[in-house]
Amino acid sequence: MRLKSKDVLGLEDLSVEEIELILQTAEPCKQIFTRDIKKLPTLRGKTMVNLFYEPSTRTRTSFELAGKWMSADVTNIATASSSVVKGESLKDTARTLEALGANIIVIRHQMAGAPHVIARCVKASVINAGDGMHEHPTQGLLDLFTIREHKGRIAGLKVVIVGDILHSRVAKSNIWGLTKLGAEVTVCGPPTLIPQGIERMGVEVEYNLDVALRDADVVNILRIQLERQKKGLFPTIREYSRLYGVDAKRLRIAKPDALIMHPGPATLGVEITADVAESARSVIRKQVTNGVAVRMALLYLLSGGGASSEIAG
Repeated sequence: MRLKSKDVLGLEDLSVEEIELILQTAEPCKQIFTRDIKKLPTLRGKTMVNLFYEPSTRTRTSFELAGKWMSADVTNIATASSSVVKGESLKDTARTLEALGANIIVIRHQMAGAPHVIARCVKASVINAGDGMHEHPTQGLLDLFTIREHKGRIAGLKVVIVGDILHSRVAKSNIWGLTKLGAEVTVCGPPTLIPQGIERMGVEVEYNLDVALRDADVVNILRIQLERQKKGLFPTIREYSRLYGVDAKRLRIAKPDALIMHPGPATLGVEITADVAESARSVIRKQVTNGVAVRMALLYLLSGGGASSEIAG
């Protein structure tokens, strides 16, 4: 089986079979971490461009490592020093990169739908690394991979996503992926940070965190995205932390083996305390590691890769 599209723009667009294929392919990719020489010839001769219009540490670096470990030629474009500042359009930038030989374009953009725009005007594969408040599909995939790695399954698990759901592209991708694979998803946060009609995505809405955490198998904690908010949507950071911050005491409500996740960067003392972030139940660092494996799997599949056994071989 192969991916149906040349692009990965969102988990809403992927079938259950495609998500399973990506997660299965990521397993041998992760084995490369145990090798002394982290290098495969799989993408030799391919060129990947990271085109980031927003700041990023984890996503951009993991894409860069994924490409390099699979022997692709990787170029990072800093839009602040590119022709974008001269008024070059998004389409022209993408077409220029393709004319320069790009086979894969990884784009992060502040506007929802930007990756879809360039995917329609280039033959190169386009991967959405986060578009506005829409989706962040590779983060959703690495979260799915991490949950299944530790729980052995996703179907039937109770997953609580707590925080700034309204502005979070991570939340949307997680919801699409988790519900498609059979998890029971609850979103929790202040009413002003919960999108209207989100129940139509197949989730439960709960405004009381103590109620939401009961019997939770996974707690995925999101950062308050003050940079995306146009106005104050809650009284104070202190008040938010009191009502929705996850600390050791509050975590006792969840199952004893509940996983603690966070896409990063975490604001310690606000949405999560330092002791919870560093606890034995936390898989935050493992999410970062798994991000490289999942992105390696995507690059491989988009480049025409078949059976995952070819990676490990």
